[in-house]
Amino acid sequence: MDIVLILLSYVVKYYTYALIIYILMSWVPSIQQSSFGQLLGKICEPYLEPFRKIIPPIGMIDISPIVAIFVLNIALNGIVSLVYLF
Repeated sequence: MDIVLILLSYVVKYYTYALIIYILMSWVPSIQQSSFGQLLGKICEPYLEPFRKIIPPIGMIDISPIVAIFVLNIALNGIVSLVYLF
């Protein structure tokens, strides 16, 4: 079971990195339109979209990705806690 948790933590860590890269790429639209940017968009947008619907931008700053990353890490910690509880 520890192998599954380790694998899950790596997946969440790398997905968090992908989200951060995708967010930073939004500052440079030409990079976001590249094939790598489109690939990251296909990976990251389905997860970010519900948060963007719920949390409106504050001025020109979109804080929904920060909340999305926070929720992702809380979910991972919750799963790990549940597994070690039982």
